[in-house]
Formats: sequence, C-alpha cells, structure tokens
Amino acid sequence: MPELDTVDTGFAAPALRAGRPNPGERTPGPAYRQQSVSADRARPAYPPAPRTPADPRPGRASGAIGLWASLPRELAIRFKPRVDPLARAILQEVQRAVPEYRQPLEGAFGHIITQGVRQSIIQCLDSVGTPGAVPLETWTTVFRNLGKIEFNEGRSLDCLQTAYRVGGRVAWRHISEFGQAAGVSADTLCTSAEAIFAYVDEISALSIEGYTAAQTRAAGTRARRRRRLLELLLADPPSAPQTITAQATTAQWPLPAEVTVVALEPRPDQHGLGHQHSLAAPDLHSDVLVDLEGGEPCLVTGDPDRHLKNLAERLPGWRAVIGPTVRLTDAPRSLLWARRTLKLLQRGVLPDAPVTRCTDHLSTLWLLADEFLVRELCARSLQPFEDLTPKQRARLGETLLIWLQSRGSAPEIAKKLKVHPQTVRYRMHQLIDLFGDRLNNADDRLDMEIALRAEALLGS
Repeated sequence: MPELDTVDTGFAAPALRAGRPNPGERTPGPAYRQQSVSADRARPAYPPAPRTPADPRPGRASGAIGLWASLPRELAIRFKPRVDPLARAILQEVQRAVPEYRQPLEGAFGHIITQGVRQSIIQCLDSVGTPGAVPLETWTTVFRNLGKIEFNEGRSLDCLQTAYRVGGRVAWRHISEFGQAAGVSADTLCTSAEAIFAYVDEISALSIEGYTAAQTRAAGTRARRRRRLLELLLADPPSAPQTITAQATTAQWPLPAEVTVVALEPRPDQHGLGHQHSLAAPDLHSDVLVDLEGGEPCLVTGDPDRHLKNLAERLPGWRAVIGPTVRLTDAPRSLLWARRTLKLLQRGVLPDAPVTRCTDHLSTLWLLADEFLVRELCARSLQPFEDLTPKQRARLGETLLIWLQSRGSAPEIAKKLKVHPQTVRYRMHQLIDLFGDRLNNADDRLDMEIALRAEALLGS
C-alpha cells in the first residue's frame, strides 16, 4: 500500500470519508458505557474547555466544524499517531464494501484515494479545539469537487455515499477505542460521535451538489452540441459529411444511414401560436435531436419506428408532420416536404390531425408542389368554363371529374352524384358542347382531371 504522506488541506481529489452506521447495526461501545456517570464527572481525562457567559460553549454549535471546535485541543494532539492506522483501516473497509473501488492502490487512483482519506482525517483533527482553523470554503470546495469527479468517472453517487458511511463507522470505532484507553469523558465522546455523523451528512450533501452540477453542465453541453448537429444536418446548402461526422461524435449521437425529420408547431386549438414555452415538456427518446425554441421547431431521428411511436402522446399540445425517411444527406429535403405539408394543414387543404405523415399525401404534395403552374393548367384546361356561373361550373366540373375518373355510363355516374340519370345525360351533352373533341384526347383528359383535382383541393 502506498505511503500515506502528509498533504495540505487544500487537496481537492476524490476521497472516501466517514459515514453514519446503518440503523440496527451493532457498533462496539465506548468505555463510557461501562463507566458510571459519577465517575465520569469526578475524573474526566479531557474536561471541557472552561467558558464564561460571554463565551458560550461551542460544543452545541450546529454543523461539523462547530462540533469539532468544541472538543479539547489535547484530544487531537493525542490522536495524531493514530491517523495512519485509521486511514489504512478506512481504505480496507471501503474497498471491501464498494466493488468499484476494489482495485490496486497504485497510480492516479491509489494517490487520490489514499491521500483523500488521510486529508479527511487531518481536516477534522485540525478543527478540534481551534474554531476557524479550517476555512469553510476548503471543506465545501473539496467535497463538491469529489462529487464532480465521481460523475466524470462514470460512477453513481451510491459508491461515494457508501464509502462515507463505511468510513464513519470505522472512524467511530477507532475513536471509541482511543477514548476508552485514554479515559475520555462520556460528554466528549458523545460530541465526537455527533461531529462524525454531522461531518458525513455535510460532505454527502456537498458531493451531491457537485455531482448534480457536473451532471447538469454535461447535459447542457451535450444539448448544445446536439443542437449544432441538428443545424448541420438541416443546413441548405448541405454541410460537408466530415463536419457532420465530427459533430455527431462530439455530441455522442450515433450517426444513422437514414433519418426522418418532423416539422412541429403549437396546436392553435390548445395554445396560442408562438407560445412554445407554455407547452408541456415532450417525452422523447434521448437520441432524438430536438429544436423546440427556434422559429420553425422540428426534430430529427434515425429510428422513426421506435422514437415516433405514439408521437401525439409524447408531444402534447403540438401538431407534428412526419417527413419522408431519406438518406442522411437528404435530411433538408425531408424537412422541406414536412413543412410544405404543414402549410397545407394550416390552409385546410389537408385534414387537421395531431400527427400527419407526408407519405400519406404524396399525390397531393406533388400536385400542389408549384401552385402557379397548377393554376395556369387550370386556366388553360378548363377555359370553356369561363363564361359559366359559379353554380353551373361546380355542377359540370363535378360531373366531368367523375366521368374522367370512371368513364362510366349515365346510370353509374348518376348513382355517384345522387341525381337522376337523365340529369347526367343533360350535363354530358353540355360538356360535349363546351369541350368537343378534347374529351376524346387522352392528354387533354389528363390535364382536365389534374386541373379539376387541384381545384377541389384548393377550394377554387
């Protein structure tokens, strides 16, 4: 085992410290349990320091520092030779109780754990009988850093907390044995026990603060890196593949061969548009890249079957449009079509729903991809309708579309229109008069059908 050299109290490496024994666990009793109270009062080896009303006893001060300071200074001086044996005993017990620390005490790990344990003991002894000997900042900085180091090493707080508790039991056992041999008063031993337990509570709380701070910082850093990765994936013109790969590695995001992009917006029926911050937090998988704060919220996933399942429940208050699954380099195109679909939903061209898939409306998206050309086609193909009233145009347009789709007989068309067959025959004669031979030309019929479908979608 490495030599336990003296270290200064500013050492900020991980250490394993004292902890409170588990409830119900028997601990060897100190000598004062075998002494009478009268004997203790008659012959205390380390009587409490004299005090005056102007200098109240610090032994009842709250916190570990005040409790250590209330003990007689001579107690720390007499205990100094036991520091190394106590440190070795704590190390042995901690390694036995915590498998994660059960490795050879050599190299960086050995230095951190051995010096850290000894520093904890020295800090406590330096505080005995000398208020303010160890600045509060020294304690808080050291143990917050321990929590941060535990997180950075990939361990849970359970390891450190268990080590604290084990160290506390060992420390109390050694102090009680020392007190029995030295004839320490019961009052002093009680204060020592209280100081140990307060110390464990305080360093545990400080380590939790440090661990949580490191965890929050790491999550924030990863979130920022993933936000940047999202921007690179959706950039137009596209980002270089090497840049995307490097950013994905930095953001700890497994780079898939294909991705699916989802365009989002707050649902106006539940929240006012633009009030993203008032929406409930989404319940999305950690591997989903998300941007909910931007002007055009969206998300990207490489596993849509798993990550987008029950998306409406995972995104309460949001309207989502799932773009087509594409190669990684085509992610901007998936977003483009998702946003075009979203605009058609906003205009009422497509039926509103919490979740809409672009792939369910490909023909509509294709048909309305360029509305200028569509309107030009409508004007040219349906020019014979120009002189009709809106009512006449609607009736004849509906009849023409069904005939183009089915090429059925008058009774068949009448059944679909829910009118008399003679009405259909009359309308067909009108259409023949208006369009003439164009009704017999396949290209003209195709143009007319596209135009009529587009008018139906656009409501014009």
